[in-house]
Amino acid sequence: MPTTVPAYGKEAAERLASMADVTAGDGALRRFLHGLPGVDAVGLQARAATLGTRSIKTTAKAYAIDLAISMIDLTTLEGADTPGKVRALCAKGINPDPTDRTAPKVAAICVYGDMVATAKEALTGSGIHVAAVATAFPSGRASLPVKLADTRDAVAAGADEIDMVIDRGAFLSGRYLDVFEEIRQVKQACVREDGSGTAAHLKVIFETGELQTYDNVRRASWLAMLAGADFIKTSTGKVAVNATPPVTLVLLEAVRDFRATTGVQVGVKPAGGIRTSKDAIKYLVMVNETLGDEWLSPEWFRFGASSLLGDLLMQRQKLSTGRYSGPDYVTVD
Repeated sequence: MPTTVPAYGKEAAERLASMADVTAGDGALRRFLHGLPGVDAVGLQARAATLGTRSIKTTAKAYAIDLAISMIDLTTLEGADTPGKVRALCAKGINPDPTDRTAPKVAAICVYGDMVATAKEALTGSGIHVAAVATAFPSGRASLPVKLADTRDAVAAGADEIDMVIDRGAFLSGRYLDVFEEIRQVKQACVREDGSGTAAHLKVIFETGELQTYDNVRRASWLAMLAGADFIKTSTGKVAVNATPPVTLVLLEAVRDFRATTGVQVGVKPAGGIRTSKDAIKYLVMVNETLGDEWLSPEWFRFGASSLLGDLLMQRQKLSTGRYSGPDYVTVD
């Protein structure tokens, strides 16, 4: 499902143009990013904890579980991935619960670039997107030409979405303009070269567990959005600390403020460490309370958490039948 290159409305285009001076040079960008309001860590953590206490019952819980399933990027990113494993994952994404055809399908299948064609073929007609990790995922340690070639190869193979990782070393060294330019060029590489005027959506991964402070997470969020990110994403899932409610709340507040400033809406994807239905529902409550129901769709919010699907299906079946199934009710990827 190719994505048309967005044509912003007149007001949003004018607002974005008015911010061009922010990225005109390293000094201007630094002043802007360090001029963002500081994050009150204690207040942030308290707010995230409070939102996590909301009680969701019966019909609302069933709705939330189905919504969470529809927001999952079902992922396999291992060196031992095979075409057969990718096809099996695609089949699971199309029909997560073979015993219940009413279960929603997932949002996307996420693979390495060399598996895009296999996933694309397996998902034909399903409406599920193919997402490809690129730019030397998960470390981001490669030259810019290599990262751009990686992105173009995945897009040419049919990727609907590109998940790139920022250069955390450059960001932590204060080389903000270098990071901005890299994201901007990867965004350009997402445009298809077939003249169709379509592009893969760009999801920018910060690896928040390595950014050290909430202030850095906020700065990275604005930096990525100014460079053209369609989604901002917490983590690769490949480090010790991945998505957390407080970090995700920083991203949610950033996209809220960015839209208020520019008129441009950006999606959010927490990834890694979200394993239970209870966890997923806490995140959905956070989205609803912070951004409203406009963001409560797979178009604007995703979970990068493949192991989450099994628990969601178990809880879904419990709500339907009143009992839990055995451990072999869902497949283990």
